Amino acid sequence: MKKLSELFKDYPLDFDLEIKGIKTSSKEVEEGDLFLCIKGLNVDRHDYIDDAIKRGAKALVVSKDVNVDIPYIKVDDTNAIVDELYRRFYDNPQDELKIIGITGTDGKTSSATIIQTLIGADICGYIGTNGYSCAKFRKDTNNTTPDKDKLYGYFREFVDAGCKYVVMEASSEAFFYHRLDNITFEIGAISNITSEHLNTHKTLDNYIDCKKELFRKIKDGGYSILNKDDKHFVDLLDVAKKPLTYGRTKDNDLYIKEEKFYPNKTLLNLIYKGKEYEIESPLLGAFNSENLALAILTSLALGFKISDIIKKISNINISGRMDIVDEGQDFYCLVDYAHTPNGISKLLEFTKSLEVKRSIVVIGQAGERDPYKRKDVGRIVADYADLAIFTYEDPRNEDLDNIFKMMTEDILDKDNYIIIKDRHEAIEYAINQANRDDMVMILGKGNETYQKIGNEKIYFNDIEEAKKAIKKRLNR
Repeated sequence: MKKLSELFKDYPLDFDLEIKGIKTSSKEVEEGDLFLCIKGLNVDRHDYIDDAIKRGAKALVVSKDVNVDIPYIKVDDTNAIVDELYRRFYDNPQDELKIIGITGTDGKTSSATIIQTLIGADICGYIGTNGYSCAKFRKDTNNTTPDKDKLYGYFREFVDAGCKYVVMEASSEAFFYHRLDNITFEIGAISNITSEHLNTHKTLDNYIDCKKELFRKIKDGGYSILNKDDKHFVDLLDVAKKPLTYGRTKDNDLYIKEEKFYPNKTLLNLIYKGKEYEIESPLLGAFNSENLALAILTSLALGFKISDIIKKISNINISGRMDIVDEGQDFYCLVDYAHTPNGISKLLEFTKSLEVKRSIVVIGQAGERDPYKRKDVGRIVADYADLAIFTYEDPRNEDLDNIFKMMTEDILDKDNYIIIKDRHEAIEYAINQANRDDMVMILGKGNETYQKIGNEKIYFNDIEEAKKAIKKRLNR
């Protein structure tokens, strides 16, 4: 609870009220809230004032003349005061945390989750695709990087739970939509850059520039953690503060010297400051070795000892990433979030190296999102898989036939794919096609618990669907 006079210290007020919360969406307004009428690219919240009042708004903040029966404060620009209002409402929690931002086309969730594990969930919070969490709680979020009306509240929850750090996924779209305008970072780290989200950014240069924004926001004295093996590494050097690099060559601050892959673990040798460390990681694949290197170097930059870091590697568990579904069947089943051409190709390259017989892949592409990558994804999966099953994945209001047409337009002279529109049926079909020592891979959603179909968000979880299909097969 806060009084308006505490929030609007620079504005002369004719009244004062105590408000319970600040909301920018009328749908979320509760009795006693302050409704802040911000303006988005496509939506003006002034249009929802009546709805906010009906739901119990106690007062408004506007930048237009309004005719209402509840108190309101008129300012020049509601968008310009959002951050300051939330900071004051939550008593500036961001000042009590060291904030670590992770960006990149692939690997954000994995890298951020690893960092939380290495630092310790008792003192480090996580915000990203898998919600927001620390040792004391785990909760869902709507966006990979939350809007400002949620972000400062999450920071406050972390501080109250005893956290000193927070690691968060900083997506390019978060910078594009100005969700992180007034956040500064102790450390910024990047996994890689490949073409993605061009429906939003239009060009690769624009996309890269949004990624660079993270490094512009690093505090003086903070560090930039860069992947020297990534072809866009040089594009970041003009903005990177105190860069530290990781990769697979000796000219890095930390580098991967050697790896051995197994179906259930990876053995790798890392070199840091001239000393070699032998590590057993529960993470699978070369791409996860790179995510681990990023996380270790980030933890070292924060001042943690490498001996303490290595002890915690065995505790790493990333929900929805390389999740093995084992119900006692005689074939392998893996669920993963991979949905970009680069992420999918790296995953399929890794599984191809394992001693499995056939690979069966279930995958779709999101509707009303980045259509440019669909044919690349379709071609990659058809090239690697013995059987590809194309299905829906958050189709929204786009025609499924259009999505499948784009996914298959670049597949030439191949007959190893089928289309099963219903994802439930596609997963069950894949499970029923598997023979001993085959690998079924269900890609694109990981452990997410929804599908966006039309204007509805329905419950759906790939891991649960795979388990049900396997149990059904075993019970026959």
